[in-house]
Amino acid sequence: MIYFTADQHFGHSNIIRYCNRPFRSVLEMDATMIERWNAIVKPDDVVYQLGDFVWHDDLRGPLAYLNGDVRILSYPWHHDARWLANYAGDAVLRPPVVVLEFPELSVRKWSQSVVLCHYPFAVWDRKHYGAWHLHGHSHGQYHGEGLIYDVGVDTNDFTPVSLDRISEIMDDKAEAAS
Repeated sequence: MIYFTADQHFGHSNIIRYCNRPFRSVLEMDATMIERWNAIVKPDDVVYQLGDFVWHDDLRGPLAYLNGDVRILSYPWHHDARWLANYAGDAVLRPPVVVLEFPELSVRKWSQSVVLCHYPFAVWDRKHYGAWHLHGHSHGQYHGEGLIYDVGVDTNDFTPVSLDRISEIMDDKAEAAS
């Protein structure tokens, strides 16, 4: 199974207040997100994480507890910059992180063109040809037009979203637009 997610902000206590998250502490938030992730993601699943994974400079902490082949699409700016410097010299962590110099990654597999980025776009590659755009960053506050979806934890019960579920969402959006 393939999943997508963003904006965990592991270790970021102020995100609870900023996004009105239903947790009393950062420890409760982190534990709940790890528990919910592992309840649906199996060890052989692939998870594309679209940025703002951890707040602090230690990527190993939460990553060690999560199921799946986690592929963090990281951007050398914003919150990801906090841990990228430490990560660069860590050969153990090299496989799960893809550092993107450009703001997007276009994927044309799964019989669907998908544009992945931490930030939401108003227009993206192949939008008018049915391409999907999956993003985070907005914490549920951006509602663009077209086949766009916020995979961030704040809009998805603090869990990753399966490709199958995203396909259903996009089918519903396409039907509503026609």
